[in-house]
Formats: sequence, C-alpha cells, structure tokens
Amino acid sequence: MNKFMLNITASSGEYYQGDCEDLVLPISDGVYGIQAGHSPVLVAIHMGILHFEVNGESRDILVGDGIAEVTPAYVMVLVDSAERPEDIDKNRAEAARIRAEERLQHQQSMHEYYQSKIALDRAMQRLQAAAKYRR
Repeated sequence: MNKFMLNITASSGEYYQGDCEDLVLPISDGVYGIQAGHSPVLVAIHMGILHFEVNGESRDILVGDGIAEVTPAYVMVLVDSAERPEDIDKNRAEAARIRAEERLQHQQSMHEYYQSKIALDRAMQRLQAAAKYRR
C-alpha cells in the first residue's frame, strides 16, 4: 500500500511524525478519509477519534478541534489536543463533566454558556473514548 508522511501536532507539541497508509479525520458531519495521492485540501477537524494505520497497525487518537492540510505526499494535522484513549483518566473526565453540567445550570453570559457547552462536549468525548477503548 502507498504511504504518505503524517505529522500530528497538538498545542502541547508534536504528537506523531512518520509514515501513514490510511487516515480518517473526525469532521463536523462525520469522518473524512485520506490515502496517499489525495488531492490538496484543507479540512476542519472536529473533536473526536482520529484513526490512522502504520505498517498495517491501527492507531486511534482523541483529538480536539483543529485543521488538516492535505497534499498528495503529506498531511499536517494541527489540533488543540491529542491523547490516546487508553491514557484518559476516567475519574478526571467524569469530574469535568459534572462541573460543566453544574455551570450550565447557572445564569451566565452567552460567552460563558458556550464555554460551558464546549467543556461538556470535551468531557463527554473523553468519557466515550475511554469507555470504548478501555482494555
């Protein structure tokens, strides 16, 4: 299978750089698949599971919002956060979910409301990923 270069960088630093055979990005209305030779495009990434394959081995990463620059030979992924689902602290994610739900129940400005909704979405995504990928 043809390969392309993949670089995944989160706000905390570079997460992965190397060969890739197949890449599936989470986007707002589903997923977006990429293989070597793909036409150039910019893709908006929505928080979710990014899936890629290296030498026949599948890897999954929970990523935050971001963008991907796709060319025929490489893909550059820039995201807010990136973590392996099996590394998620389920108790910490549950506590974040509870805090976000409590904040949503209080009167707040529109900005605070949207920040609380984002925090709740992130906590729920982390909990779902942890539950699905926990071994």
